[in-house]
This record gives sequence, C-alpha cells and structure tokens, in this order.
Amino acid sequence: MATVNITGEQFNDTIRGEGITFVDFWASWCGPCQRFSPIYEKASEANPDVTFAKVDTEAEQGLAAALGISSIPTLMVFRDDVLVYREAGALPAKALDALIDQARELDMDAVKKQIAEQQGQA
Repeated sequence: MATVNITGEQFNDTIRGEGITFVDFWASWCGPCQRFSPIYEKASEANPDVTFAKVDTEAEQGLAAALGISSIPTLMVFRDDVLVYREAGALPAKALDALIDQARELDMDAVKKQIAEQQGQA
C-alpha cells in the first residue's frame, strides 16, 4: 500500500483502531523532507500491513500546531490507537525498517498496562 495524504479531518480516523500507522509530517520547501520521501514511500510499498500517511504541514497548519510539530520532517508511529514513537528528523532506510520491526514486536498489552499505571499515578 502506498502512502496516503491525510488532512486534519482525517487524522483521528487514520490513527485510531487496530494496527500500525506511521505519519510523516512534511512540507514541500523542506530539503530533508524531500530526501526522506522516497525512503518512506519505498517502506510503504514493502510493508502493506502498515498504514503510511503523510501530512503536509503547510496545508494543515492547524493540525501541526495542535500536535506541537515544530521541526520537520517529524515521524509519529501509532499502534492500536497509542502513540509509540515521535521524533523529528529524516531516518535512513535501515533505521526506518528497524523502527517498523520494533513497532510490530511491541507487546501492546504491556504498553497499555504501563500507560494505565502512569495515569493512575498522575
């Protein structure tokens, strides 16, 4: 499955539910974004079980602001409706592949238990 461009209105529907979703926040004027784009696209084609979305921060300034995106590219990874990774900066292909593998290998029951424990202590 190739990458899908999403808007602010589509964001919540895209990240919610079961499965793994990667979201790349980018802009056309951003050099690192342009260099990362073909790496991200290739990963999306090699991993059809993962959703790869892109958000144009110029077109979706409200969403970028609401999520606190201050540097691009920023990559967010959601698994089963939980944010499990967020980092600014373009990744090399091997690092992106490793991140995909890590997202697949997460024990989400343990992650959700840890979140619940942290929220209970807040």
